[in-house]
Amino acid sequence: MLPLQEGIVYGPVHSRRLGRSLGINVFPRSVKLCTFNCSYCQYGWTRATPKGPRAPADVWPSPASIARAVALALKRGIAQKDHLSRLTLAGNGEPTLHPQFAEVVDHLRTVRDDLAPSVPLAILSNSSTLGTPSVVKALAKLDERYMKLDAGEPALMRRINATTVPFEQIVDGLGKLQDIVIQTMFVRDRLGRIDNTGDVSVATWINVLLRLRPRAVQVYTIDREPAWPYVQPVPAARLDEIARRARAAGLDVEMFASTPMAAAASIR
Repeated sequence: MLPLQEGIVYGPVHSRRLGRSLGINVFPRSVKLCTFNCSYCQYGWTRATPKGPRAPADVWPSPASIARAVALALKRGIAQKDHLSRLTLAGNGEPTLHPQFAEVVDHLRTVRDDLAPSVPLAILSNSSTLGTPSVVKALAKLDERYMKLDAGEPALMRRINATTVPFEQIVDGLGKLQDIVIQTMFVRDRLGRIDNTGDVSVATWINVLLRLRPRAVQVYTIDREPAWPYVQPVPAARLDEIARRARAAGLDVEMFASTPMAAAASIR
């Protein structure tokens, strides 16, 4: 598994799905906070309990300090003529848990508009906080929203993502967002407990996506050592078949097959 990010800015790193991306980690130093405990997480299990919007603001990096760190990285990149594909809110967990998430987005937009106006500002989110109106409003200010949905029914989502957030709450929240990209991690484990690749599971997932009508769908499998050691990558042939089925239903789907497990830091 990868070590947690130590600072606010990391990379630029190469992401299979996002290109050359500057990662933005809005979490307290060396802490993972997430509403999910995904079996495949490259950062291991979630140990701390997230407090979300009620967490004390002084334990989190402030919006101003996040903006300063990103501005410094952008200025350094400009001086070195380093091309970026995106600025991506990701890091050690679920970025929207930052108690001042709306202010973080506003500060980052100002920095981006000033120093790198052509670079999209994106987020990788697990879609669990969409019941909070301020989060939904802030997400709408980003250029790109990559939102997770790994299953089409509650029991399977609990097995894969180990979350207490209700499945329908997540789906209803996704329905409130415009212009989203759904990201789905397909995995199996050797014990047969976790598997979202079967025909029925894929069919229910496609049905939910047809309700949501995302701009695009990205399907992929694990590329890093997972939290649950029994989780395995899905063969490229099966991943391709899943992608073809979703395309046949009318969805715009991009597939990312597994590559050899890497030790270098990456954006998810």
